[in-house]
Order: sequence, then structure tokens, then C-alpha cells
Amino acid sequence: MPNNCMSMNNNKYFLYARKSTDVEDKQVLSIEAQITELRAFAKQEGLHIAEEFIEKQSAKIIGRPIFNKMISRIEHGDANGILAWHPDRLARNSVDGGKIIYLLDGGGLADLKFPQFWCENTSQGKFMLNIAFGQSKYYVDSLAENTKRGLRQKVRRGEYPGLAPVGYINDVRTKSIVVDKKRSVIIRKAFTLYAKNSSRLEDISNFLAQSGIHSRNGKRLHRDRITFILSNPFYYGHFRYGGEIHEGKHQPVVSKKIFDKAQEVLKQRGRPHHKQKNEPQPFCGLLSCASCGMMITGEYKVKRQKNGNVHEYVYYHCTKKSKMKCPEPCIREEELDRQLSSLIQKFSLRQDWAEQLREMLEKEKSESAQSSTAFVQEAGERIRAIQTKLQRLLDGYLEQDIEREIYRTEKAKLLSEKKSLEEQMTRIEQKRTGWLEPAEEWIREAENLPTIANGEDLFLKKVAAKKIFGSNLILSNRKVRLKPEKVPQIQWAALAAANSQIGKMETSRILVREGGIEPPPGAWKAPVLPLNHSRI
Repeated sequence: MPNNCMSMNNNKYFLYARKSTDVEDKQVLSIEAQITELRAFAKQEGLHIAEEFIEKQSAKIIGRPIFNKMISRIEHGDANGILAWHPDRLARNSVDGGKIIYLLDGGGLADLKFPQFWCENTSQGKFMLNIAFGQSKYYVDSLAENTKRGLRQKVRRGEYPGLAPVGYINDVRTKSIVVDKKRSVIIRKAFTLYAKNSSRLEDISNFLAQSGIHSRNGKRLHRDRITFILSNPFYYGHFRYGGEIHEGKHQPVVSKKIFDKAQEVLKQRGRPHHKQKNEPQPFCGLLSCASCGMMITGEYKVKRQKNGNVHEYVYYHCTKKSKMKCPEPCIREEELDRQLSSLIQKFSLRQDWAEQLREMLEKEKSESAQSSTAFVQEAGERIRAIQTKLQRLLDGYLEQDIEREIYRTEKAKLLSEKKSLEEQMTRIEQKRTGWLEPAEEWIREAENLPTIANGEDLFLKKVAAKKIFGSNLILSNRKVRLKPEKVPQIQWAALAAANSQIGKMETSRILVREGGIEPPPGAWKAPVLPLNHSRI
């Protein structure tokens, strides 16, 4: 039975009719039918309709312009009642439903009328209205979940849940995607032409236009659209959905072999994925400019030929941040790589030398251990003796045989001596092993330099060059050089000098220096004889 929220007839009502094209309103009366029914209901109940609001939009999301306009008019006092077919016409989301309830609570809205729903402006009536709004929201939420579940099930069956790409059609009767016998032949020909690497994207667009395949506005397909078609796995029997590739049960238009060839051509001749302009190049920060002293930076360049071929290059040049006009020319990355690789090779350690040096290190380690062990033992005995004296001193003090002042003075002397011995023992232990680990690591690095120099990892080459030369490399007229009056790190300089003596001096004389290979106190030095070496 129709509901009258209130029996007052002096209220002004806004008639609100809504229907969307979404599935949620599939079974709802049309807008015309709603208006007809609501007008008849208003006449029957003696309701005054101040204005009619008609909206063709879903209520599951906020932001309906007509609904918001109606609410604004009510807040301004233009009306104090709403006439609608059902509460779900007003709201299917919690925000809009909350607005209606809030207006009822605040008095801005005095009455609601629904031919098919009981409601009155009481606590019980608002409770029932809240339930109706909740049911409306539950309906659309459940519908969305069911729709997504249905789409996932369709994907699992191998059916693409979307519009058919060009060359296929959506069969309404079977609700499946089938081959368009006419256009599929044209698409297959387009794939074949492009896979031969003899046609550009523009040529494929012209071919499709001549064959009757245009955009919706009748123009030629844009190259981006052609790229999308040629890279769509749907044409060989798979399809992309949700960011994943799925096996489809539709009929392929092209073979996987033709499709793969087209992808190779796209990669070679299509629009490349440009590196970001701020992407750091491998050798940045390694060299400085010989002319102005500024750093050398890298720049990515793309050159396109008229035949469609695309070439990518990386150039290194001065940043030219100095006030002077820098004349230093740029250099290709390949040439810079070649020069640095050749430079690094000069500091490589032969494998047979590495083995001999390791044997020498083991010998030094053994001899060093023997000499230091004797000192440690002697120092340990002295520390134990001091500990005994301290105990006797304490006993004498407790027995009152020694005065307090004498006790404190002697105790301080013994503790000072003990501390000095303990520190000496620590230094001896550190000295015994502290230089060996860096030496062993240096041998591994030097032995691995040929692999780095002959490899393709430019960042490893940069790291190696930094270790050898520090920040002393410059670029002068496209040539990599060492700064004047600068030499490589001493161990690397010694190794380069040793390499230069190959064939001129016996290996034993090159590797061994007087007094062994253990370095003097201080920073670790190379385990090779630093002979006179020529500048790089």
C-alpha cells in the first residue's frame, strides 16, 4: 500500500526520477514511466510538485549533478519534500543516503514520498530508510563482485571479456568472439607485410586504409594504433587481460612465427623506448675536461634515417659549466670504452704472478706470526706478573702493611704498565694480519682486470678505473690521459712498472724486493717492487 510520510498537504515536493544505463537499473521503470506514476500518485495524495528533476546517471558513486542541485535547492528552502519511485532512486551510496537522513534530522527535509515504500519522518521511519539505502548499496556492491567473478570465470574459459579487435566480431547470439572473414584476411596480410621488414608503420596504415579499414571518424589509423594491432597477442590465439597473458579459445588470424617476426621488426624500426634524459651514463663522474677542468658527462642521442632505420648513440662531452668557451670535442661511448679497456689492461696481474704472490703472502704470514707470537708470549708473561704484583699490593694494603698513599701510587704505575703492554699486543695482532687481507683483495682485483677490460659491463670498468687512477683521468682531444704530475695509486703504479719489465728482467727479480714483501708501518703498499715506470 502506498506510504504517506506525513499527511500534511502544504509541503512543496521535488519530483526526482532517475535511471542509468548500467546493469543495476536493468529492471527499473523507464524515466517516462516513473514520471507518469509519480504524477498520478501526487494527484491521488494531493501533493504539490514544485519542480521535476530528471537524471540519467548511476547512483552508485557520488557527484550526480542533478541530485546535488536538488539537494542544494532544498537546503535553500525552495522545497521541503521529495517524491521518488523508491529510495534506491535517490541513493545507492552511503554519502548521498547520509545527506537525505541528515536533512531529515535537521528539519531541512520534512517529508519523503515513495509509492512502493513505507516511510515517515520518525525514528522508526528513518531506521527503515537507512535499511533501504543499505540494501541499495549492498545490491550494487554485490552486483560488482558478481560481474568481476563472471569476468574471471570467462577468462579462465579462454574467452576475452571485451570488444573484439579489428579482424574479429562479437557474436551476440553465442556471446563469443568470432573471425571476421573479410577483415581477418586484411589483418593477416598487414602482419605478413610488416614481418618482412620492408614496410613502415605508415605503409601499413595506408594499406589498411586502401583495404577499407579506417578509424571511427573515417581517417587513416594512427601509427600508435597500428603498433597496438601488431603487438596484440589476440591475433595468434592468446589475449591480454588484467596485465597477464591468457590462452584463448578463439581462432587465430596469424601464426605465432609471423607475430614474433613482427615484434622483432617493431623493436628495430618502431618507436624506441627512449632513455630518460637524466639517466646516468656509465662513465659519468670518471673523467674531467683537460681544457677547462669541468666534469665529462654522457648524453643519449637517437638518429633516424629516411628509410626508417633508427640508430642510438651515447656521447661523452664536457659539461661546459666554466665561464670560458671550452673547445673540447665529444667522444663516442664505444671509443671511450676502447681506450679505458686498453688502459686497464696495463694494470692486469698475470695468473702465474698471482699464484706466486699468494705463496709469498703465505710465507710472510707464517714468518710474521712466528715473530709476533714470541712478543705476545713475553708480553703476556709480563702482564701476568703485573697482575700478581697488584694482588700482593692489595693484600698488603688490606693487612695495613702499606699506607694508603703508597698503595695508590704503586697501583697506578702497575696499571699503566699493564695497559701499555695490552695495547702493544693489540697493535702487534693487527699489524700481523691487517695488511694481509688488503693485499689478498688487491691480488684478486688485479687478476680479474683482464676479464673486466674484455667484458661489456661499463660500470665495472668505471669502478676499476676509479680504484687505479682515482679522480686523475682527463679527456684531452678525445684521448684519455692522466693528469700531469699525477700517478696511479702506488700499488697499481708498481704493477704497471712490473708489467713493463716483462722480457727485460727475470720474474723473480721483478716480484721480490729486499726484505720481503711485507710493507713498512702505515698504509698498505703493493706486493711488487716499485721500479721506475713510464707515465701513461
